[in-house]
Amino acid sequence: MITAIIVDDEPKGRLALRQKLENYCNNITVVAEAADGAEALSLIKKHKPQLIFLDIEMPRMNGFEMLNELKEKNFHIIFTTAYDQYAIKAIKYAAFDYLLKPVDIEELKSAIERISNGLPLQTNKQAELLQQNIQHPKKQLNKLAIPTLEGLLFFDINDIIQLEANSNYTIIHFSGKEKITASKTLKDFEDILPTDTFFRTHHSHLINLNYIKKYIKGDGGQIEMQNGNYVDVSRRKKEEFLKAIGY
Repeated sequence: MITAIIVDDEPKGRLALRQKLENYCNNITVVAEAADGAEALSLIKKHKPQLIFLDIEMPRMNGFEMLNELKEKNFHIIFTTAYDQYAIKAIKYAAFDYLLKPVDIEELKSAIERISNGLPLQTNKQAELLQQNIQHPKKQLNKLAIPTLEGLLFFDINDIIQLEANSNYTIIHFSGKEKITASKTLKDFEDILPTDTFFRTHHSHLINLNYIKKYIKGDGGQIEMQNGNYVDVSRRKKEEFLKAIGY
């Protein structure tokens, strides 16, 4: 059984999440609820939960400020938030889990299943990365936490040359570093990487436009990257790609 605390300033929100957990996630026991981060800190110390459902926008102390106050984070964190594009992007870059309000039952079950299947606890480095991203909302997010089978690795997105789909995994090629296999789909990376720099040329390929060496004309065409790899351009994407490179 996984013990959990719900942290949300809206009583209706806390009640709705508790009911969904009771009805659809029978391996979760909610041991306490808090209306803000300050109250949550004392409840975490008292109950030592294994999981925190953490709202972002709250009075007195918001979710990010609460995290910053905790020296040790010996529990899983799932953020719950209304749609805030920048906050969600920052959460994804730091590889935290999140749920959009109103919480979807299937997404809730999937998040709980990942924890039940042995998802590692979030690290202090992840929390630091998240805090940095949130503190500078106008700054381009460059540092990315990438989950692999060995654990989390941290990279600058500007070092990524290309990403290649491999079933439910993604092979990532870097400049000056060994390639890695990430335990996320290519679509996951397409959703968070900046569209002015990264382009999906094909259902199997996402490239950094800054590392193109040559475009070879053809039906859809082919791209030679600076690392010597060749990447196909689908016929459907050809016109959009040529526009992206100003051709």
